[in-house]
Amino acid sequence: MAEPRELLTPLTLRCGATLPNRVALAPLTNQQSHDDGVLSDDERAWLVRRAAGGFGLVETCASHVSPTAKGFDGQLGIYDDRLLPGLSRLAGEIAEEGALGIVQLYHGGVRSPSRLTGARPLSASEFDEDRPGFERPRAATDAELRAILDDFAAAARRAEQAGFAGVEIHGAHGYLFSQFLSRAMNTRDDAWGGDLEGRARLLREATRAARQVTRSGFIVGVRLSPEDFGYARGLDLDDSLQVAAWLAEDGVDFVHVSLWDVRKPTQKYPAEHPLPLFRERLPAEVKIVAAGKVWTADEADLVLQAGADVVALGRAAILNPDWPKEVAADPRFEPVRGPLTPAELRARAISDTFVDYLRRFRDMVAD
Repeated sequence: MAEPRELLTPLTLRCGATLPNRVALAPLTNQQSHDDGVLSDDERAWLVRRAAGGFGLVETCASHVSPTAKGFDGQLGIYDDRLLPGLSRLAGEIAEEGALGIVQLYHGGVRSPSRLTGARPLSASEFDEDRPGFERPRAATDAELRAILDDFAAAARRAEQAGFAGVEIHGAHGYLFSQFLSRAMNTRDDAWGGDLEGRARLLREATRAARQVTRSGFIVGVRLSPEDFGYARGLDLDDSLQVAAWLAEDGVDFVHVSLWDVRKPTQKYPAEHPLPLFRERLPAEVKIVAAGKVWTADEADLVLQAGADVVALGRAAILNPDWPKEVAADPRFEPVRGPLTPAELRARAISDTFVDYLRRFRDMVAD
């Protein structure tokens, strides 16, 4: 009998939780929930449908930990106990399908616009960017940063109370923790800035706080951008590798490396791929999740061979909700790549709101 495909085999994390396979639904902005952060039936249906399709790990979208941390219209919230009924239902239905559900915890920092929060954005420092709608942030005070750490701890505890298997702290894509890690955005000279140790302090303390307030078997992971891309700027690959190593010391179960395109080498070392570099810096018990334009099972296999332990799918999961089950049934399965009509997307548990959001991306919606 042939050995089972590694992609479809279970994986046990250092906390003891076991994923039924190594295929994850990436945390994707979808704008389907209510303006007050309450989970909508549309967002619940989108996530549960992927759990039913065989994804071993199902991540929510970036979920804001306080009202002033919000970054998107229709963003799922986890900042108040009144949100627990919807979160608990979601966690339970994901688990019923055999998947592990985790909440991605988020603070937008400078990317939390005042039109959504009613407050001027805060960040590591004051800085400007030449882009439409940019609001110059103010530098967060020490007291505000400690309150933010409390918010992340409370959100992790709330996720556990709701019945989720764990949380992922969003330290990537130019959001608050990425802003603190940035050499360009963080020009502070206090304990929250300066050298890399100071710039990484906020993320590390948030991670440790999430671990401290939850049970030993609860998953705690962190997502990182290894280098500059999009809104993430001022990041250095060697800094990111060191931060990942520190997070391992702090007790994370996994580091989610957001690559955007898994085929590309690093910017800093064009002869090197980032995944082996992260694998070398992390102990074996700390797993690597990798995302970035993976469509086929063969491509996912290559990502595992490069050093990842779990492959997170984004667009492929949107258009192919049964991707893991399809691969298990037919190793030659060729996923749909789109564009698909709104009716075809609705049949895949994509609401009209999500369809409208997807129109900003190429080859997703056929009108």
